[in-house]
Amino acid sequence: MDLLARLRTLARMRQVAEPERPATARSVAIIMDGNARWARRRHLPVIAGHRAGTRALRRTIEAALDLGIESLCVFAFSTENWSRPQHEVEALMELFVEAVERELPDLVRQGVRARFVGRRDRAPDGVRRIMERLEAETAAGERMELWVAFDYGGRAEIVEAARRLLEEGVDPRDVDENAIASRLYAPGMPEPDLLIRTSGEVRMSNFLLWQVAYSELVFVDTLWPDFGERELRAALEEYAGRRRRFGAR
Repeated sequence: MDLLARLRTLARMRQVAEPERPATARSVAIIMDGNARWARRRHLPVIAGHRAGTRALRRTIEAALDLGIESLCVFAFSTENWSRPQHEVEALMELFVEAVERELPDLVRQGVRARFVGRRDRAPDGVRRIMERLEAETAAGERMELWVAFDYGGRAEIVEAARRLLEEGVDPRDVDENAIASRLYAPGMPEPDLLIRTSGEVRMSNFLLWQVAYSELVFVDTLWPDFGERELRAALEEYAGRRRRFGAR
């Protein structure tokens, strides 16, 4: 075999061995971080940052629809957030209800199906009612799934799945990844292709610990209230330039 033929053979082998570069992320998760810092830099109350964050979420949902994202999961309120000052938590609950009521008509019109991931038993009655209303009125949406992580913690989710296995009396020999995954808060939620965290922080903060085992991670310096289509496109472009190996070579 001459040198040219050998080079062609090696090139074909390399193409087979290397995973395809993903064209785009179909499932995206976002840790929406930086609302309080955004407000402090402008000498505004913290709730002003959270309010600006709801506008950023609206921009991001619209951009995700335009970019062909099929599933978007956002970290809205963690299990640890209950430890914040009571006045801030109460303001957040009021803002949550206000934002859902404002955005609901557009979500229905745009074909977005919204669902919640996490606990509901600790939420105020008004919040639970608006959650139920949002899920019911967007149930027919088929264009994109919006998953809102509320009172959510990744460790608590895994503990709850283990508890369910015990309560159901599952034989230990039948416990595998599928058995656990089917008992998570939202078994139907796709595992994220891409996880984005805003504000320059580089950690997971107890978000989707099971689901992001092989997700691509992108950390951006932009504070969440300033996030929008440009930043989402940039994260998707970075994702598209990577090779997903899932543990293989």
